Amino acid sequence: MPSPIALNPSSPAPSIFEKKKSFGQLPSMTTAASYPSAVHEPDARARSHDISPASTPALSLSSSITSSSEDTVLRESDENPDLTYPLSPPTSEQVFNTVHTEFGHCANENYRCISQHNPEKPVTEHEIEEPPYYILITTYISYLILIVFGHIRDFFGKRFAKQYFTHLMPYGGYAPLNSDFDSFYTRRLKRRMDDCFSHPVTGVAGRTIIIYDRYSEDCNYTQLYPGTKTRALNISSYNYLGFAQARGGCADAVEESIKRYGISACGARLEGGSNELHVTAEALVARFVGQEDSLMSSMGFATNSTFIPALVGKGSLVISDELNHASIRVGVRISGAQVRMFKHNDMDSLESLLQEVISQGQPKTHRPWKKILLLVEGLYSMEGSLVNLPKIIELKKKYKFYLFVDEAHSIGALGPHGRGVCDYFNIPPRSVDVLMGTFTKSFGAAGGYIAGPKSLIDALRVRGHSGMYAEAMSPPVLTQIIASMASIMGVASPLSTKTSLTLSPSSSVSTLRSLEEEVYPSMAPASAVPSWISLPPVLSDGSEARMRIRRLAFNSRYLHAGLKKLGFITYGHPFSPIVPLLIYNPGKMATFARLMRVRQTPIVVVVVAYPATPLVTSRVRFCVSASHTKDDIDTILKSCDELGDILDLKHGYGERWPLEEIMKRSVELVNNV
Repeated sequence: MPSPIALNPSSPAPSIFEKKKSFGQLPSMTTAASYPSAVHEPDARARSHDISPASTPALSLSSSITSSSEDTVLRESDENPDLTYPLSPPTSEQVFNTVHTEFGHCANENYRCISQHNPEKPVTEHEIEEPPYYILITTYISYLILIVFGHIRDFFGKRFAKQYFTHLMPYGGYAPLNSDFDSFYTRRLKRRMDDCFSHPVTGVAGRTIIIYDRYSEDCNYTQLYPGTKTRALNISSYNYLGFAQARGGCADAVEESIKRYGISACGARLEGGSNELHVTAEALVARFVGQEDSLMSSMGFATNSTFIPALVGKGSLVISDELNHASIRVGVRISGAQVRMFKHNDMDSLESLLQEVISQGQPKTHRPWKKILLLVEGLYSMEGSLVNLPKIIELKKKYKFYLFVDEAHSIGALGPHGRGVCDYFNIPPRSVDVLMGTFTKSFGAAGGYIAGPKSLIDALRVRGHSGMYAEAMSPPVLTQIIASMASIMGVASPLSTKTSLTLSPSSSVSTLRSLEEEVYPSMAPASAVPSWISLPPVLSDGSEARMRIRRLAFNSRYLHAGLKKLGFITYGHPFSPIVPLLIYNPGKMATFARLMRVRQTPIVVVVVAYPATPLVTSRVRFCVSASHTKDDIDTILKSCDELGDILDLKHGYGERWPLEEIMKRSVELVNNV
């Protein structure tokens, strides 16, 4: 039987990376005058395509390349000029030290927006638009055809081609590990579109990404790799603030941490795996989210699944949003607590449920619940919808339940300071009992955190499974978290703040105690960042991070509003960096992903279907980043406009604009969403 992935035995190709200069040999581009010569080639290339430079405001020196960075570039033959070089060449006054393929060049201050709730407007839930009936009927028919023909093929295959079904049938006295029913969906639907999933990539998952070309000659049972690669516009990765860069102040700090601490912590947190970086990072996270203390886990999924059982147990009640993430559901099941669900983001449904469970108490005995914990997400990953936090806080004060907010997708991406949903709604963070988040989406790292009162965090360190059994977060990842988070907060000068660092050896917890009353959100004191981490000025003063947060807000609102004006049905909040575009039919979903990938400017997208979504709401999920430029969003809108007409995807209501008008009036469109 052939391997599930067969590599084409072609001649070995040279490495896609070529080191041009060794450490310390790169010229430092610290002035605008030295920049024109550095970009002479891309400028000349752009002009050869009849693109005239636009006069835009100057941009200060960025941190994304420093003189100590290792300069590795793709070979010329692998480049796509439309993605490698900006459409509008920079002027002599503009300085961009970011690599355009990792973080796009955009100096126009009009393409910025502040992510903040208007208190004069009520928090309203996004109205779900329904497609025409023929779309739903044809979608159901598509699934029916797949199911019927799939069972027919299985019936005859098990009798006349048994060699392909041995793993699903009893053999040699052993029962099959995978039952026929469990694997039916994977074999008969997912395999038909396997070329749209798990696509191997290389390089930095930044503004663009390099994908390995592949094809199949046996209906995706195996994949063949000819050895070629394609650079594509990346609208699929969790890189909201664009910190996934191979060069820059953060990358330099990570490199230094490897020299000092190595690669792995080589132990669990409660054993020998805690070092000073864990102490520093947890103190910084607590200050960043506005809580008293925090703890960290090396995996975002495990943060929920291993610490929720330490919060609730038998005799407790968990009230959960019906669309909460799988990690929350797993944690609740392990805990043994009773669970009740309410309709997604429906506050009337939540209040009605609260009244019922409080009045009735525990089943059979009707005794009062030991505790009631409400679990919600700040930003829902499949819908792009935002939690109605003001109303939940109001209900919390009335019904006296504990509140757990999962900010995996909202931390860093929402709020004028990037501090999440509390920052977006201007709600004191300590109004929430437990704040959870991950470092994967906005910080270019990995892992997750739990933040709350110190007494609670101390208990979770001992009772949570991750503290005892999971590998501690590695030093390079910790350094990336510290550097990126400090750049978002900004680092105060040593003379401007007086703080003391208190270490508690019993719990390996660090608490930064200010001699003066702390103001939230505030800058990070100099003592909160290791002295050997030297961030460039634009990172340490927070100016570049503010630019990233505002670029992300603009890009999110522009893509969301542009798709609506083109006539698509989309879900989600306008400020959400997750923009789901509804496709419905599973056949159209695969075709959409393939056609986007083979365009003149290739675009990599994520398509999602059942069981991650309801059966008839298959969708493409765009993940917007601050690294994208306005031209990138225009490219995505243009591609969606053409494919929407081909695949009959435009079923939204409301006023429609032509593509040219959307691109021309983008700023007006963003400000009026």
